[in-house]
Amino acid sequence: MKSIDGSTLKQLFLSAANNLYNHYPEIDQLNVFPVPDGDTGMNMNLTLTSGSKEIMNRNDASVEAISAAFSRGLLMGARGNSGVITSQIFRGFADGMKGHEEVNVKEFAEAFVRGKEVAYKAVMKPVEGTILTVIRESSAALIEGLKKVSTIEGALDLLLKEAKKSLQHTPDLLPILKEVGVVDSGGAGLCVIIEGMAKAAHGKFVERNVDETREVTSSIFPQTQNAKYAGALVSEDEEGFGYCTQFILRLGKPDDGKKPFIEERFRAFLDAHGKSVVLVRDEDIVKVHVHTLQPGSMLNYAQNFGEFLTIVIENMSEEHHNIEHGNVATDMEGNIARSREAKKDEPLKNLALVAVSSGKGLDEMFRELGVDVIVSGGQTMNPSTEDFVKAIKEAHAKTVYILPNNSNIVMAASQACDVMDGEIKAKVVPSKTILQGLVSAMQFSPDTDEDSNYEAMKGALKDVKSGSVTYAIKDTDIEGVHITKDYYMAMKDDKEIVTCTKDRLDALYALIDSLVDEDSSLLTVIMGEDVDPSFGEKITSYLEENHQDLDLDVRSGGQPVYSFLVGVE
Repeated sequence: MKSIDGSTLKQLFLSAANNLYNHYPEIDQLNVFPVPDGDTGMNMNLTLTSGSKEIMNRNDASVEAISAAFSRGLLMGARGNSGVITSQIFRGFADGMKGHEEVNVKEFAEAFVRGKEVAYKAVMKPVEGTILTVIRESSAALIEGLKKVSTIEGALDLLLKEAKKSLQHTPDLLPILKEVGVVDSGGAGLCVIIEGMAKAAHGKFVERNVDETREVTSSIFPQTQNAKYAGALVSEDEEGFGYCTQFILRLGKPDDGKKPFIEERFRAFLDAHGKSVVLVRDEDIVKVHVHTLQPGSMLNYAQNFGEFLTIVIENMSEEHHNIEHGNVATDMEGNIARSREAKKDEPLKNLALVAVSSGKGLDEMFRELGVDVIVSGGQTMNPSTEDFVKAIKEAHAKTVYILPNNSNIVMAASQACDVMDGEIKAKVVPSKTILQGLVSAMQFSPDTDEDSNYEAMKGALKDVKSGSVTYAIKDTDIEGVHITKDYYMAMKDDKEIVTCTKDRLDALYALIDSLVDEDSSLLTVIMGEDVDPSFGEKITSYLEENHQDLDLDVRSGGQPVYSFLVGVE
């Protein structure tokens, strides 16, 4: 094919989505950290499934219409960091299709380069050795090879070849991958997507495999059962310096009570309190990227000069995890657990609160604190942008705050806020753990004004130190600590491993000892679904004896994966 139209592009996209569906379990096994709480393959699969639903019944003849619809579906269904980045790659691809009924090989190749550009801009803190590297290197190689390529089939073959080559080099760019001896899972997922497109271009459309007994093969994965791969740390910074903080600020005026913006002074403040500073001004819009140990200080300072349009805060040592079970695509319409029916005929109330939760006990805790809508999610299932949009609308308020309670969900929640229009305003309070979310929710008051609520909830996040206890799914060594399969790991919220031991209570007590200091006053322990509620008395008795100066709150949360969630204030 010298060129393709919309109907052909539709087949390429659908084949890619089906190929990813067929192989997401292999991607889920690509695991850099031995905790079963993340699933890159599932996240990317559900993202592509959402996109395919948008174009399944469309008969548009133009590549512009098909790519725009596919991009919109990906955006609304994007889950997890890898899913969000994938949606941005195809958002850029759709930009390259604008104004075209059909595209030739050169235009097709340039659209992938545009996809790379948009994806890098969306992440703000590009990390090499991830899916970003794979799209960058493969799209660049495709452009360079255009003199030898004359067909769409040849272009996709070359793109796939270079993507696979780039994937094999990811351990050389991301130290933690090299340490474990594996490659990047997000990059592998992108290779599977390109492979599905290439097969369709060659007339070998990939059908969705609904028969689990039928074997499907891919050139991406070695045909050995003992092959090992790993998920990448999409938001990890090799410096490991605090929080990657990004925001877009609309500058105000003295009449608004805002101070005059002097770029040199603003940059000097950022340089004095952070690293890796990037500052771009476009008329009254200021875009900032900075690594800092105290993101709250950056935001408080910036707000002297204007108001935020977007805020993204990511812990740079936060890792992608995978799950050992539940590898079945789920109905995307069923992920919001509704706490009540929205009364659409009533006028919008002023403020409402949405929180991500996992477990009946945790759901009840959030409801007691005034959360209007619970989004079902957590560590083993990341809610999509569409899930958050539905929750925002269900909250039936003029301003809705979102507590994502997991770093891997912040991007999807932020995208939901960006796509909202009309009279509803949505803001993300960037809680990274369940305990942060609970403490932040305690600051919410429906009778307080919008900005005061937001600042109070956001400010409460820094007062919480969190940790967790879960089981290891394989033997490995991480940062000098030996991990034994089926033993229990105690981890601080920055994913520092405190201990790995056979007894989960020993792991819990070691974690608490590492979190508590002389300034601590309140200790919360939330027991998971695998812990009998009767353990509560035993744990309380031990803590009363060994941490006499602390107020204790021990209760059942019913959360999966994690035997214990711990918070110290």
